[in-house]
Amino acid sequence: MSNRSNRQTPGSLGPWQYFQNILYYLNCAIATLVIGIVGLPLVALRGRRAANSVATFWIGYMLWAARVHLGVTCEVRGTPPTQDCIIAAKHQCFLDILVIAHAVPRRAFIMKKEVMRVPVMGWYAYKVGCIPIDRARGRDALRAISDQVQQRRETPEGLGQLIIYPEGTRSRPGEKLPYKHGVGTLRAATALPVVPVAVNAGLFWPRKGWGVRPGRAIVEFLPPVDSTMPTRQFMAHLQDEIETNSDRLMAEAGFPAQTN
Repeated sequence: MSNRSNRQTPGSLGPWQYFQNILYYLNCAIATLVIGIVGLPLVALRGRRAANSVATFWIGYMLWAARVHLGVTCEVRGTPPTQDCIIAAKHQCFLDILVIAHAVPRRAFIMKKEVMRVPVMGWYAYKVGCIPIDRARGRDALRAISDQVQQRRETPEGLGQLIIYPEGTRSRPGEKLPYKHGVGTLRAATALPVVPVAVNAGLFWPRKGWGVRPGRAIVEFLPPVDSTMPTRQFMAHLQDEIETNSDRLMAEAGFPAQTN
């Protein structure tokens, strides 16, 4: 069951802020097209390393534009991993995707297969090592993902930092969604370390991306979870770590403390 606060982020947007929201998305659309097209021959020649370089530049531009147009700055706490691992993160909005991906050198996502079919963006997602998931296949999909993870680990570039959202979707600030078993299953199958990540970005950037408010969004990389834990204990510990620390970051930004 979900636990939602009835309190909303205080304040409302004025006409100028709405105008800046529009400018931001126009800027992003044009920049994505230009950067994506300019980077195509480089990636075609040099593969995943070049794709990651283009992605790093694109993400950095998106974050810069968010600061300029929307007044949203971002702070990264903790130690972003550089080794092959699974990153299990709280997911509130598009902004936390950008910040986490920008903080690690070889980011890759498990994403819906439909996204991989999007022109330009889907091609880059494939090139940086993102893994498509067909949710309709259930456990068969997890087995296929585990196989792909193992194959990527055996390549010269390695797997990288595989980013997973255990809730399976974006959640509102204060909302508690049940964690899906996929991250636990993948951990058990691959023996990869799991790094939890807490966020408070949803206080400033709504789930649907419209009506962004100025503020300082925080993404915090937490210590890796004990690799010897049984899967059930691991899932309970992972959820507690992510939710407790996300609540702490939201409270730090003025959001009311959550009660169960």
